[in-house]
Amino acid sequence: MNSDEFVYRLQGSPGGSRPGMHGSRREGQGLSFARHGPLLDYPDPRRLDLRASLRSVPREWLVRINRQRSAVAIEAIVDVSASMHVGRESARGKLGVAERFLAALGTSAFRSGDRVGLMAFDETRRNSLRVASRAARGIGVAMAETLGGCRAEEARAGSLAGLTACAQAASGSAALVFIVSDFHWALDGIGSALDTFAARRIVPIVLWDPSELEPPDTSGWVTLSDAENGRRRHLWLNANTRKRWLDKVAARRGELDREFAACGVQPFHVTGAFDAEALSRYFMETIG
Repeated sequence: MNSDEFVYRLQGSPGGSRPGMHGSRREGQGLSFARHGPLLDYPDPRRLDLRASLRSVPREWLVRINRQRSAVAIEAIVDVSASMHVGRESARGKLGVAERFLAALGTSAFRSGDRVGLMAFDETRRNSLRVASRAARGIGVAMAETLGGCRAEEARAGSLAGLTACAQAASGSAALVFIVSDFHWALDGIGSALDTFAARRIVPIVLWDPSELEPPDTSGWVTLSDAENGRRRHLWLNANTRKRWLDKVAARRGELDREFAACGVQPFHVTGAFDAEALSRYFMETIG
């Protein structure tokens, strides 16, 4: 696996009918034992289990029936609001980081045989940025290029309503949903939005830029602009305001973690560049 891929794991057996890499309840060509069945019903002598046949009552020839490994559907839902265009990590701000994530997701999904698609939102669902879910080698590039067509001058403020609209339109068959956002909007009611998803696994990817976490390296009066609504304010920077800045950042992160924990969800925090290896560790640690 190269640096542009990550490994994702799912609990249970969410696989569908298409062959893939994930556990499934569907019987078929696989290595996971499901049950025994009569040879007359499943005429494949290669799967004959002599020990089980000798123990059977009434005595009959039994074959092993396994579960197949199956593919899943994945949805990536990306916040394209005004604040996502801000950041020093790339020329396109946090959206540039989101594009690199989408490219990595496409490569990872293709190697696992999974379908993946893209949806986007700000204050509403952005239908023009939709990429239909499919299993294809170039799907990651297609999603990243589609997101690259989103311009800052077209962006509006993000909202829970936009996320909810995507949730209502998302495929009910999706086993894994990534929500990529800085979540710089009101969280009231986010539990209801997450409940709308018919997915078995939701992974919020919280994108923050280092410039948002640390106050400017200067003292005296500074002019700040709200990335979501464009409002400007003046702030006197000194030791006390620096401490309040850092305290508010920590408080917001704690608020996000609590809101998601109440929904049984653990977010993946990204500060600056996207790290595919760190996301692989996240899945290993949260699945256990």
